[in-house]
Amino acid sequence: MKIKEVRELSTNDLVERIETEVANLHQMKLNHSITPMENPSLIKAARRDIARLKTELRQRELNK
Repeated sequence: MKIKEVRELSTNDLVERIETEVANLHQMKLNHSITPMENPSLIKAARRDIARLKTELRQRELNK
């Protein structure tokens, strides 16, 4: 997910997206610990997407 896409989301959508991405990350980690993933770099990409979402949310909080 690009930062341009993140900025287009509303604040409520950001919060919902963070929750779903965190749940998805936990599921990927669990699945990877049981059966190794073909592409474990997806976990790294998911963490970075979550960080982008949280950064944008925090910027919006500070700009109010």
